Amino acid sequence: MSSSFVPVCRQDLAERGIGEVDFVFVSGDAYVDHASFAAALLCRLLESHGFTVGLLAQPDWKNVESFREFGRPKLGFFVSGGAMDSMVSNYTANNKPRSEDVYAHGGVAGHRPDRAVMAYCAAIRQAYKGVAVMIGGIEASLRRTSHYDYWSNTIRRSILLDSKADLLMYGMGEHSIIEIAEKLRAGVPVRQIRGVRGTVWYTSKAEEIPEGAIILPSFAEISGKDDESKRKFAESYLIQEQNTDAMNGNVLVEPVDSRFVVQERASLPLTTEEFDAVYELPFQRRWHPMYDSPAENGKTGVPALSEVQFSLTSCRGCFGACSFCAITFHQGRRIQSRSHESLVREAVQMTKDPEFKGYIHDVGGPSANFRKDACAYQKERGACQNKDCMGTNPCANVRVDHSEYVELLRKLRALPGVKKVFVRSGIRFDYLMMDEDRTFFRELVRHHISGQLKVAPEHVSNNVLRLMRKSTHEVYERFSAEYARINKEEGKKQYLVPYYICSHPGADLNDAIEVALYLKKTGFVPDQVQDFYPTPGSLSTCMYWTGLNPRKRNADGSFEKVYVPRGGHERRLQRALLQFNRRENAPLVKEALIAAGRRDLIKVLLGK
Repeated sequence: MSSSFVPVCRQDLAERGIGEVDFVFVSGDAYVDHASFAAALLCRLLESHGFTVGLLAQPDWKNVESFREFGRPKLGFFVSGGAMDSMVSNYTANNKPRSEDVYAHGGVAGHRPDRAVMAYCAAIRQAYKGVAVMIGGIEASLRRTSHYDYWSNTIRRSILLDSKADLLMYGMGEHSIIEIAEKLRAGVPVRQIRGVRGTVWYTSKAEEIPEGAIILPSFAEISGKDDESKRKFAESYLIQEQNTDAMNGNVLVEPVDSRFVVQERASLPLTTEEFDAVYELPFQRRWHPMYDSPAENGKTGVPALSEVQFSLTSCRGCFGACSFCAITFHQGRRIQSRSHESLVREAVQMTKDPEFKGYIHDVGGPSANFRKDACAYQKERGACQNKDCMGTNPCANVRVDHSEYVELLRKLRALPGVKKVFVRSGIRFDYLMMDEDRTFFRELVRHHISGQLKVAPEHVSNNVLRLMRKSTHEVYERFSAEYARINKEEGKKQYLVPYYICSHPGADLNDAIEVALYLKKTGFVPDQVQDFYPTPGSLSTCMYWTGLNPRKRNADGSFEKVYVPRGGHERRLQRALLQFNRRENAPLVKEALIAAGRRDLIKVLLGK
């Protein structure tokens, strides 16, 4: 269809003169040839190392012939569920089917199967007996060991076992996918690949367990619903979180039935030079032409591209380590940054795009203003295993410096053809407030906001914020006041849009009432409220399942107990309190206030 894109069909191979591919890459997303889409990035990376690749984007998992499009690959299949866990992509936090999929053609839902990695692997095994199958991406990464599965309300085994794949890659996959590909090219059988950082494999032989590995509680010990099983699950999660860093993490082994699931140490972070090189591969920065025709809903293209087409990814990783976020488990706490020169080159390329209107929509990553490691120790020793960088009590060793980020933004907005450079991805306002130099704060307000700044205080209750590993509410209030002051001094009318999460572990109705009263006082009631979503791989999900906080022990050594809002009704009550001004929420708000013994607030919140 187009020789400038990664091959998506036999015709593409014929045009390139390729008779047989080394790898077939299966993705749960439609194909967008942009560095922000992992399938495109990894396929381009494999091509740059001399491998031939065919990309199956959202294949029909019900038709085995879809997986025979390129024939049997010489070396194997790489399988990813896509940019999101397929269950998160297909269902809301209240387990309702989603009406659209922004990573699909035209945004049409239904082209990605539930538990996509398992569905794709089953089809591949049916298509080709004995072919090497390797899984990766967010769905595999966060399910690499036994995990709580919200949709079945059970503990499931490692997806490596359930998918019947040969090898799993976790975390960011550039290093591991190339090392694996080279080993396969050298003739190493896939089930004999060992010692590759960022991979998980299994064995039935105890003598194959690497020396010095940490043995996790077994699947049998953690999979029950009794208190002891949940305590063991929390213990297992804590060990895993303590060993996510490439510098100081250990090999982990989880006994599952008669087998042992072995997690190698995490991949080393990309160097700046490697990060630059990966993002400067020859991407077309477009969806594949096959999506130019209308989808079932009459729309063309892939909606997810609009968020990133004119944005710059400047960093990876996040030492904020919010409890509800799985970035710590997937990307890690170490910060990886691209060079100014690489980002400027990409921006210049962007300005030559006929669709570019002069606006760079974002320059950032998981946390836009994290461009360096949290402290001087991390580069040599890795992120601390038992100490948080941020949260309600930030570490005294955190070095706060926005000067390099300010310099980058100045270079970008000075480029010919650039009218405005926005920063929209995850400004950490707590980190910003730790900086005594207000240069970045002032330039952010003056140059980099489009009418409103979105930030994530998440809650008002300091106890809930502690469990979330977020800064205190007082920090947000100081930030909000200073934001208003600087805007006034700059002659700007730019609003602050805070995000809140309801029904997080630790939050009861009284905590939700506290948020409602604060919103009433400030005059801001959010249009959108995020219901806590217990996705695999997060500390908050561990707390949701177990009712325990493994990061804090009582005097007797037991884990701190945590209240957990369960059931759809209580979640609806908390959500209604955060949106108390909606007429349809009035009955729920009244019910919540009565249940909490706060009838005195009915008139305050409802005006009657």
